Amino acid sequence: MIRCLVVDDEPLALDILTDYIAKVPFLELVKATTSAFEALSIVQNDLIDLVFLDVQMPELTGIQFLKIINGKCNVILTTAYSQYALDGYELDVSDYLLKPIAFDRFYKAVLKVQNQQSQSTPAVTIERPVAASAPDFIFVKTEHRIQKIYINDILYIEGLKDYVSIFTAVERIITLQHMKKLEEVLPNQRFARVHKSFIVSIDKIESIERGRIQIGDKVIPIGDTYRDNFFKKIEDRNI
Repeated sequence: MIRCLVVDDEPLALDILTDYIAKVPFLELVKATTSAFEALSIVQNDLIDLVFLDVQMPELTGIQFLKIINGKCNVILTTAYSQYALDGYELDVSDYLLKPIAFDRFYKAVLKVQNQQSQSTPAVTIERPVAASAPDFIFVKTEHRIQKIYINDILYIEGLKDYVSIFTAVERIITLQHMKKLEEVLPNQRFARVHKSFIVSIDKIESIERGRIQIGDKVIPIGDTYRDNFFKKIEDRNI
């Protein structure tokens, strides 16, 4: 089974590729998204075998996306502009689909990926358990760049009105990412949502007293909505 991710800023294009994937028995759709940054997090934190990637997107171009993931999975470029084919092949994509995409051309492209995977099955089988153990880092969009943050460096995350702040021991990174999305991406056993405005790294907690968490100099409240789930995670680590 080939696990697929579709990235395109046009909802109609997402619908077409989603429909095509559903017709092919050896393809499994993991996610169809209009957000290149959401797609980056999924690729870095999940076992994705194949990305259908639009070239022209407002947040991040497909070529930039390819350079960031650096061969982590197979990629089939999708675009209405044939001039991007050379850039894609220089970055070793599996195929190039020109919009509007016909199903027979789509099927030919995914068969090529299936054949490539079948030829490399032993290597994939050995590597996957390591990749599945836990994500090491995430990418977030800051004002001027896309920043890599190692998950082990995160102390806590604070959500404000229009942005979130990710705090490490040495810096504060401000991003427009949503709290909900960060909560989904971060490893569930290592992080806990404790308040509508806070996610904490469980390993970085120094003490818990009277409904408050101490991490370094920061005192973080525990909200009633999140209390039971948080303390269940803490109880699992009690001795």
